[in-house]
Amino acid sequence: MGLFARLPLAMLTMGTLTLVTSTSSSFATGGAAAGAVGIGSALGAPVLGSLADRRGQRPVLLLSALLNTAAVVLLILAACALERDEDFPLALLAAAFAAGASSPQVGPLARVRWMALTATAPDRPESPDRDLDTALSYESTADEVTFVLGPALVGVLASAVVPWLPLALAAAMTITLVPAFAAHPTHLAVPVARRPAAGRDRGPATGGRMPWAVALPIAAMVCMGTFFGSTQAALSAFSAGLAGAEIAGLLYAVMGLSSAVAALSVAYWPRRAGLALRWMLCAGLMAALAVLLLLPASLAGMAVVLLVLGLPVGPVMVTVFAVGGALAPARRLGTVMTGLASGIVAGTALGSSIGGQLAQFHGHGTAFLVPVCAAGALALLGAGTAVVLRRRH
Repeated sequence: MGLFARLPLAMLTMGTLTLVTSTSSSFATGGAAAGAVGIGSALGAPVLGSLADRRGQRPVLLLSALLNTAAVVLLILAACALERDEDFPLALLAAAFAAGASSPQVGPLARVRWMALTATAPDRPESPDRDLDTALSYESTADEVTFVLGPALVGVLASAVVPWLPLALAAAMTITLVPAFAAHPTHLAVPVARRPAAGRDRGPATGGRMPWAVALPIAAMVCMGTFFGSTQAALSAFSAGLAGAEIAGLLYAVMGLSSAVAALSVAYWPRRAGLALRWMLCAGLMAALAVLLLLPASLAGMAVVLLVLGLPVGPVMVTVFAVGGALAPARRLGTVMTGLASGIVAGTALGSSIGGQLAQFHGHGTAFLVPVCAAGALALLGAGTAVVLRRRH
C-alpha cells in the first residue's frame, strides 16, 4: 500500500513537464511548470510534516490527499487550455506549485511509523537497531523503485495514449491509496506532540526543541539531490551525442536499480562500525566511483559505470535517514523526515540547474564533475556527523 501510495509523487514532476510541453509546444513553459512543482514540494513537505507531528498523521494525510487531487485536476485543466507559449497563464504556475506543495508525504511519514514501531519493539539484543535498518532499507528501496517506475509510466502513457493521462492516473491513485495508508492502524504508534511520547526515550533529543545537528543530515540530502540532478543533466548531454537525450532516463534507471538492491542489503551489515563510519565510507566510495563517469565513450560503458556507482548510493540514503531519526526529537520526527525529503528535492533542482548549465556551455565531461563534488561534500558531512554522534554518547 505504502509503495504505490508514493507513486503519484514520483509521476508528478515528469507528468507536468510532459503535459505542459505537449500542450504549449514550449520546453521553457514545461520546465517552468515542472520547476514550480519542485519548489512547491520542497517548501510544502516540512509544513505537512510539522502538522503531522502536531495533529497526527491521519488527518494531515487525508487533507493533503484531497487538496492534491484538486490541485492536479486544476493543473490538467490549465495545461489543456494552453495554445501558445505567449498565452501561458499564471494560473498554471499556481496550480503546479499547489500540486507540489500539497503532495502527501507517504515515504517520510512511513519512516516515522517504522521508527515509532521499532522503538517500542520487544527488548532483544540488537533487535531495535536491526529492525529499523531493515525497515529503512525497504523504504529506500521503495523510493528508488517508484522514482524509476514513475517517470517510465509517464512516458509510456503519455506517448501511447494522451499526455494528460499520467497526471489523471496520479490523481486517482492519490485519492484512493493515500487515505488507505492514512487509515492503516500503524499511524496510532506515532506519538503526537500534544501528548506525552511514551516509550520513545531518545536522550537529549526527546523534547520538542529541534537540535542544530539535524542540519547535518538535511544538508547531506541536499548533496544527495545535487548528485542525482547533476547526474541526470550530464547524462542527457552525454546520450544526446550518441542516441538521443531520451536514452538518459534508461541509463539513470540502471543506477537506480543497483542502488535499490544495495539498500536492501544494509539490513544485514554489521552494526559495530556505527552509522557515521558507514556514512563516510559509502559516501567516499560514491565520490571515487563518480570519477569513472568521465571515462565512458559508449552507452554500454556508461551503463556499466552507473551500475557500479549505484551500489554505495542506496546505503548512504538508508544511513542518512537513520541518522536523522537518531538526532530528531521524538515528537518532531515527521518534520525531520519530510525535511530530509525536501533536501533531496531542492538538491535535485540545484544539481539539474548547475549540471545543465555546465553541459550546455562546457560539455558533459565538465558536468560530471558536479556529482563528484557533491559526493565529496557528502563524505565531509559524514565526518562532521561522526563528531556530533560521539559527543552525544
